[in-house]
Amino acid sequence: MHGRRSLIQNVLLTGAIILLLIFCLFPFIQILSTSLKYQHDWGNPSLIPQKINIDAYRELLGFSATKEVEIPESIKRLLENPLLGEEQKQNILKKYSSTGDLFPFIRYFINSFLLSAGAAAISLILALFGGYSISRLRYKGRKVIQRGVLFVYMVGGVLLLVPLYQMGVKTALASTVWGSVVSLLLIYVIQTLPVSLYMLGNYFRTIPYSLEEAAAMDGCTRVESIYRIILPLSVPMMVTVFIYCFIIAWNEFLFASVFLRQFPDFHTLPLGLQSLFVSKNAIWDRIMSASMLTLLPVVICFMFAMRHLTGGLVEGGVKE
Repeated sequence: MHGRRSLIQNVLLTGAIILLLIFCLFPFIQILSTSLKYQHDWGNPSLIPQKINIDAYRELLGFSATKEVEIPESIKRLLENPLLGEEQKQNILKKYSSTGDLFPFIRYFINSFLLSAGAAAISLILALFGGYSISRLRYKGRKVIQRGVLFVYMVGGVLLLVPLYQMGVKTALASTVWGSVVSLLLIYVIQTLPVSLYMLGNYFRTIPYSLEEAAAMDGCTRVESIYRIILPLSVPMMVTVFIYCFIIAWNEFLFASVFLRQFPDFHTLPLGLQSLFVSKNAIWDRIMSASMLTLLPVVICFMFAMRHLTGGLVEGGVKE
C-alpha cells in the first residue's frame, strides 16, 4: 500500500500543475487579449484591454460595413504615370478599393471545414472495417499489414511532400483545382488512417467476442453483427477518432501550401492566416482574431465530445 503524500508534497504537486497550466494557456490568453485591443493599446503589457475592441471579429465574420482603404501617396503618384495603361491602373486600385476581401474568413473556414470533415469521415469509415479486420479476423499477413500501416505514420510529411506532389503532377491532378483538392483529401486520409486503425482495432479487442457469438446464434451475419453490436458499443471511440482526424486535417499547413497555393479561392484557414500575416493588411488585432476563430471549432468539438472522450476507454459492452 502506498503511503499518503505529505502536505509539502501536495503543495509542490499542485504548484507544478498550476505552473504547467499557465505555461500552456498563456499563448492563447495573449492571443485573445491582443485580438480585443485597439491599436494604441497593443504596446500595453497588461492582458486586460483598456477598451474592448470587437471590430476585427465583426469584419472577419462579415458583420461590419465596407470601409474604403486610404491610398498611399506613393501609389497616387504611380497612378499619375502616363505610361501606365488603364487596365494596369484598375488592377492597382482593386487592391485599395475596400476591406471586404482583405481576408475572406468565411470562405477559408468553409474550405477547411469541408476538407477536414470529409477526410475525417472517410478515414473513420475505412478504419472501422480495417480495425475490425485486424482485431477479429485471422488470415495470413495480418500482422505484417498492421505493422506496415503504422510504419507509414512514422514517416514525416516533409519526406513525402515532394514524391506526392510529383505523383499529382504526373497524373495531372495538381494542374486543376478539383484535382488538387482530391489529392489533398487523399493525403489527409493517408495521414490519419494508421492511428485510426490502431485506436479502433485496440478498442474492438475490448468488446467481448461472446456478444457476436450470441448475435450469430440469433441469425445475424457478420456484417449485421458489426452494425448492431460493434458500432453502437464503439460510439465513444468513433467520436474520439473523428475528432483526432478532424484536428489533424484542420491544422495542416505543409501539403495545403503546395497543392492549393495557386488556387486562392480554395485556401484553407492555416494557409490563409499565413498569407494574411505577410500581406500589407497584417494588422495584429485582425491576425489574432482570425487565430481565435480558427481555434473555435476545435474547442467546440472537445466541449461536445468530452463525455465520450472520458468514457470511451473505460466503458465495456457487458459485465462478465
